[in-house]
Amino acid sequence: MLGFLKGDPKKKLQKAYEDKLAKALHAQRNGDLRTHGTLMEEAEKIYEEIKKLDGAN
Repeated sequence: MLGFLKGDPKKKLQKAYEDKLAKALHAQRNGDLRTHGTLMEEAEKIYEEIKKLDGAN
C-alpha cells in the first residue's frame, strides 16, 4: 500500500554509478590511473546490478 515511500533501487544504483564515473574521470584527469581503474571496476559492478534489475522487470 505504501510502496511509493520505498525508494527505487534502480534509481539509487544509477546515482551511485554516475558518482563512480565522475570520481573516476576526476582521478584520470589528475593522473591517478590506479584509482581510476579501481573506480571503473566498481562502476562496472554497479552497472551489472542495474542490468539485472532491468532484466527482472
